[in-house]
Amino acid sequence: MVSWGGFECDAGPLAALARGRFEDAGLVLLGTLRRDGGPRISPVEPLISEGQLYLGMMCLDLRRHPRCVVHSVVTSSEGTEGDIKVYGRGIEISDPDERDRYGTALSAKIGWRPTGDFHLFAVDIEEVGYFRVEGSVHRVWHWRPGEELGELETRPGIS
Repeated sequence: MVSWGGFECDAGPLAALARGRFEDAGLVLLGTLRRDGGPRISPVEPLISEGQLYLGMMCLDLRRHPRCVVHSVVTSSEGTEGDIKVYGRGIEISDPDERDRYGTALSAKIGWRPTGDFHLFAVDIEEVGYFRVEGSVHRVWHWRPGEELGELETRPGIS
């Protein structure tokens, strides 16, 4: 697993795409596992800062089971905006200095800073996938730490 910074170093073009999708929307969908093992989807405001993908929200799911997927918001059925999926583990951040730097960065971005006790997680990345429809081509990128960025173009319906 790697931090967001490691992802950027290893798979720069895909990381730039992911950052753009996450920051343009200002919102991602977080998939976690509930206490009973069922899936949960939650809208979350991500923050990429200091080489970390932060998720600042109340999410007891990640305390119980850290596996998660961070998915870009999709607003079109055509698939032309592309979608990013970041698979990993949510790591709770308890270091006061890191939490303070997060608060400062969040305030600079959205004009609001959490006060008091709040939940903060960084995502350790295990795998990233991207899919986009470009005319008659389906573009797929896939990356895992330690592997080269994989790229595949398909033309559905053409043999």
